[in-house]
Amino acid sequence: MEIKKIEAAIEAILFTMGESVELSQIAKAIEQDNQTTEKIIHNLMDRYQQEERGIQIIELENSFQMCTKKEYYEYLVRIAMQPKKPVLTDVMLETLSIIAYKQPVTKAEIEKIRGVKCDHAVNKLVEYNLVRELGRLDAPGRPILFGTTEEFLRSFGVQAIEELPMLDPVQIEDFKAEAEEEIQLKLDI
Repeated sequence: MEIKKIEAAIEAILFTMGESVELSQIAKAIEQDNQTTEKIIHNLMDRYQQEERGIQIIELENSFQMCTKKEYYEYLVRIAMQPKKPVLTDVMLETLSIIAYKQPVTKAEIEKIRGVKCDHAVNKLVEYNLVRELGRLDAPGRPILFGTTEEFLRSFGVQAIEELPMLDPVQIEDFKAEAEEEIQLKLDI
């Protein structure tokens, strides 16, 4: 195996393992003896220093580990402090799907479909830039109309609302029948 491939294999091993790996394990994986493997790793370590890279390989009691150079920790802290990508709960997904298929739609219409308040879910969807205010309905109280955003399209991998999957009319009738049975059961209790 040529030296570039051996170095690449060592980098792949150290990067993937994420923690220290014994010299003998690395040597066995790249099918080289310990002495040759150690020399190759030390050459890599020197090159990382010379090239002023953001990573380094450190030696820990006959083991090696790939890690970030400490002078770049401030950048890692900055990225770690950024908010994580939002996770959509079932309630938010249900609310989002109603908005996507019925837009423009008011909170009252969403609540009528869901059967419960939706203020929190709609507010979170607006905060996540998946839903936006489209204007106001010309009706008493002038309720806000909601619709999806370009971010929604990007997040769900569609170019237009028309590309959203449509339910089979038979399925819609089955869902209606189930809902009516559920309502009847609640009324009988």
